[in-house]
Amino acid sequence: MFLFELPGELYVQAQRMFDDNMYTQLLAIIDLAVKQTMITNENYETEFGNVPPVLRTILEIFPLLSPTEQLSSMWLVLLRELLQYLPKSDSPLQNKENEAEQPGTGDNIPDVHARTKYDAPNGNAQISPNNAQASCRSSESTSTAMEGIRSHLFAEKLIPVLVDLFLRAPAVEKCIIFPEIVQSLGRCMTTRRDNPDSSLWRLAVEGFNCILVNDVCKFTVNCGQGLKVSRPARLCVWKEIADVYEIFLVGHCGRALPSNSLSAEALKADESLEMSILDILGDKVLKSPIDAPFDILQRLVSTIDRCASRTCSLPIETVEVMPVHCSKFSLTCLQKLFSLSSFDDEANDWNLTRAEVSKISIMVLMSRCEYILNKFLADENDLGERQLPAARLEEIIYVLQELARLKIHLDTASILPLHPLLKGGLGVEENKDKCPHLLVLFPSFCELVVSREARVRELVQVVLRLVGRELALEKVSTAVDVQKNAS
Repeated sequence: MFLFELPGELYVQAQRMFDDNMYTQLLAIIDLAVKQTMITNENYETEFGNVPPVLRTILEIFPLLSPTEQLSSMWLVLLRELLQYLPKSDSPLQNKENEAEQPGTGDNIPDVHARTKYDAPNGNAQISPNNAQASCRSSESTSTAMEGIRSHLFAEKLIPVLVDLFLRAPAVEKCIIFPEIVQSLGRCMTTRRDNPDSSLWRLAVEGFNCILVNDVCKFTVNCGQGLKVSRPARLCVWKEIADVYEIFLVGHCGRALPSNSLSAEALKADESLEMSILDILGDKVLKSPIDAPFDILQRLVSTIDRCASRTCSLPIETVEVMPVHCSKFSLTCLQKLFSLSSFDDEANDWNLTRAEVSKISIMVLMSRCEYILNKFLADENDLGERQLPAARLEEIIYVLQELARLKIHLDTASILPLHPLLKGGLGVEENKDKCPHLLVLFPSFCELVVSREARVRELVQVVLRLVGRELALEKVSTAVDVQKNAS
């Protein structure tokens, strides 16, 4: 084992002597050691439950190999060297991704973005010149050499090392390798379906979250302005991020995945991890001044909506037996749509991206709420005396409460599908605290007044009063009462 420590020690002690060629040779020696160990210790992990000692030593060496400033171009070589040890798109781990579920929402929101993407190297390299092309495709030179390596444990130990090295890389190299990093982590995340008890997908989610929290804003500012990275290259990054969110959130979160060995505490931790990736998308990414194009923003909001649609779209019989965390996840996604549509003039977090996202999300939210309200009454009528599942009742109560509380920006309100006469007063300063979105749903509110649920009728009464205030009918009724009293 001491032999395998020598390359790392050699580099640490004599970094200034290394040029690109020597550094590449050093990585080749380590790569050979990894592959040889994998071949000769094929059953080691199965028998002993941990990685072979040689690989443990190599995992300790990798963090020491950060290229110096004079070797900055070697960052891409190092990071791609590590990426080759993670699951590939042609791995059996990914075969079922071609069958990834495209959940039918059964509603009136067309799902134009539903697709599965990991069956191709990246699917968008054609738009990116030079470095963008290189960063948008997998490293073909290493894929064949690693076909026989299926080590989950080694990949699990490697992910934190990879993420740490990536975060330490110079900004230019980071921008170039960003799509490949995100894509590889995404493939690891999707192993949850076949192996929900494994730590691989969990560590990949944590790494993905860490990268976005630490770099998503700095990436757009630095790459978009100071570093002059091309627009196609940045577009490639956002497409990868959108793909990972779409595939993982829609296909692997808020679902009743089978597990043979997880304790109640572990299951709760997994649910918390699902919420964390949703929180970062809804509260960090989509509320930051990012330079993502309009179609990417649409896809990200659409992904949240598809997850929010499950409780209201599934058959009643399915909702009745659905685990609590599934409906909770769907409801949290609905909450994100409300949050993205809302405006708080005291929060001081409004920006151009936030304004664009609010316009996208308000239209999606109105369609989603209309469907939930109409479907609730239709299902209530179909069931006769039977009650709807508790999850459905909780959902509609939440929707009515949040609609009554929701405040939106004047620019957001301007795109609502309202009659021109109703839009006339939206730009008036005194109307900034009004709720024009309630006018869009007025027909659905009227239908719900006959609901059998008393709590639903109470909340409908509240929103109808708000509609009356929105139409300035309160002032009219007050004036009439004054006239009557005067006479």
